[in-house]
Amino acid sequence: MVFNIEPHERKIFEVISQTADELGYPAYVVGGYVRDRLLARPSKDMDIVCVGSGIRLAQNVAAKLRPIPRVTVYKRFGTAMLKHRDLEIEFVGARKESYRSDSRKPTVEEGSLEDDQHRRDFTINALAVSLNESDYGSIIDPFDGLEHLEAKLIKTPLEPGKTFSDDPLRMMRAIRFATQLGFAIDPETLRAISKFRNRINIISKERITTELNKIILADEPSVGFKLLFDTGLLQLVFPEMAALQGVDVRNGRAHKDNFYHTLQVLDNLSRNTHDLWLRWAAILHDIAKPPTKRFHPEQGWTFHGHEALGATMVPRIFKNLRLPLDHKMKYVQKLVRLHLRPISLTKENITDSAIRRLLFEAGDDIDDLMMLCEADITSKNPKKVVRYLENYEMVRERLKEVEEKDHLRNWQPPVSGELIMDTFNIPPSREVGIIKNAIREAILDGDIPNEYEAAFRFMLEKGREIGLVEHQNQDND
Repeated sequence: MVFNIEPHERKIFEVISQTADELGYPAYVVGGYVRDRLLARPSKDMDIVCVGSGIRLAQNVAAKLRPIPRVTVYKRFGTAMLKHRDLEIEFVGARKESYRSDSRKPTVEEGSLEDDQHRRDFTINALAVSLNESDYGSIIDPFDGLEHLEAKLIKTPLEPGKTFSDDPLRMMRAIRFATQLGFAIDPETLRAISKFRNRINIISKERITTELNKIILADEPSVGFKLLFDTGLLQLVFPEMAALQGVDVRNGRAHKDNFYHTLQVLDNLSRNTHDLWLRWAAILHDIAKPPTKRFHPEQGWTFHGHEALGATMVPRIFKNLRLPLDHKMKYVQKLVRLHLRPISLTKENITDSAIRRLLFEAGDDIDDLMMLCEADITSKNPKKVVRYLENYEMVRERLKEVEEKDHLRNWQPPVSGELIMDTFNIPPSREVGIIKNAIREAILDGDIPNEYEAAFRFMLEKGREIGLVEHQNQDND
């Protein structure tokens, strides 16, 4: 296993080494940077541990770099951070930690490199590389981290119960690293996650969701979600998703397991996009199936209205997980609400009106919606998969034809509410809404073209129909 670094990184190590020697501080690069370089993975975050003042070391290093970077100091934590070229470098004095049972915030005191490595979460993150003249470049590996890297194993440096009890977020991190790196979790470590899972309740939702998002952005996110479910963590941090798991059988008829179906949809989609919010739409597209599940003797299992109820559940889930309650949430909500619409358009003789309505409602997100729908094909029958994909390709062609003809993507009606009020000399009122809706429906149904003149004439007709009189001074040229 070779420690590969870029030339400019080698140069920064030399500056840190020289500066630390001048201050009399033994210094080491530790943690994720060492792990990723040994795995030949890119890494832009570098942690430097010194036996001394991390803040002073950072300031002295910065003074030797060109251009001189700004040093951000966090006195409370005894750390300092600077950015140099594409690297973000954090400096900290070696420390040892002790924890109270009701908090993941440790009591910190100065310590040795050995103390600092003992406080690390996993053996592969406890590796250190010396920046000291006497043993420059040597790897310090007190917990067999190199062996575990080779074996692709996530294991805690200390007894796992202590590691997870001290900082329960490490349980989420174990699963996240296993998912990102394609590693297995050591059996004893995995059992400890299940045993201490309730400790996750002392962790803030924001920190949990940060780890959850990193799992979602992995190449195969289903790996992480299966581990979260099997250890019982998912039931605590995201109960709505855990509720998808399970199969009911009645009169010999069963429905598919919606948890594992959702994971397959997520993996299918993840092969085609790295968009976090589109991946969230995959996670939530069937989220309302448990509360909408019904059994009918003739039809079997149904989930009528799960797309509409799912869309109403999205804001509450986002709020609970401290996800942004902005356009990103509305985007996910829209895709959940519309995810069944394209399949209804795969039938023969579908009208242009139905296509127009989908274009109008989806707007610029129509391509993402189609990608989600194609990922939703999880049949194990290859012939069915081919047929479904061909049907969606036909829908894509129809969408393209109607869009080119009617220009309905992100459509705004050609007649505004202001024009309606000016034309009939009326204030904002119910009548304005009636006319606007009538114009929209007429265009979507294809009764009138998506053009100003046609919409203006229709507005006049509709106004007269509901008893409004055109304002005499209105200029309708």
